[in-house]
Amino acid sequence: MADSEAKWYILHTFAGYENKVMADIKKLVENRNFQDMIEDVMVPTVTKTIQKDNGEVKEVEEKVYPSYVFVKMVKTDETWQICRNTRGVTGFVGPETKPTPMSEEEVRELEKDRREPTATFEVGDRVVLKQGVLEDFEGEIVEIDAENRRVVVNVNNMFGEITPTTVDMSGIKKI
Repeated sequence: MADSEAKWYILHTFAGYENKVMADIKKLVENRNFQDMIEDVMVPTVTKTIQKDNGEVKEVEEKVYPSYVFVKMVKTDETWQICRNTRGVTGFVGPETKPTPMSEEEVRELEKDRREPTATFEVGDRVVLKQGVLEDFEGEIVEIDAENRRVVVNVNNMFGEITPTTVDMSGIKKI
C-alpha cells in the first residue's frame, strides 16, 4: 500500500469537525516527525463579505468544501491509519472508502484557490468589470449579495448613462 511520492487525498469528516481534524493530524505529524510522509493538511476557506439587515458590512470566513479535509501524504499503512483513525474522520473519498489521490487538474484548481484569496468588496467601491459585454467599463458597487457572490454595479456606459448591472464578484476588480 506504499507510494513513493506525496499526493493529495480527501478525508470526509463529520460536519463542523474540519478544523479539529486538521489540527489533530498536524499535531500527530509533528509529534511523530512524519513531516516527510504527511506534507500538508488543509481546510480551504474563503473570506466573504456579507451585508446585515441593518446595512453593516461584515467579513466572514467560510469553508469552500464543508465536511472535507485535504491531506498531501505518501500513502502507507501508517499514514492511512493516522488519518483514518483521527476523531471526526468518517473515511477517505474514493471507491469503498479506499484513498484515491486527486487528479492533476483537481490539484491545480485547489492550488489556484489557495493562491487567489477572494477579494472583499463594500458598497461604494469603485470597480472595473473584467468580463462580459461591459468589460473594461468602470462603475460603483451599490448592492452586495454575499450569499450568492453577486454585486450590483452602477456602470458608466458608453453613452454617459449609469446602467445598474448585476455581476458575479469574480467578474470585477477594485480600482
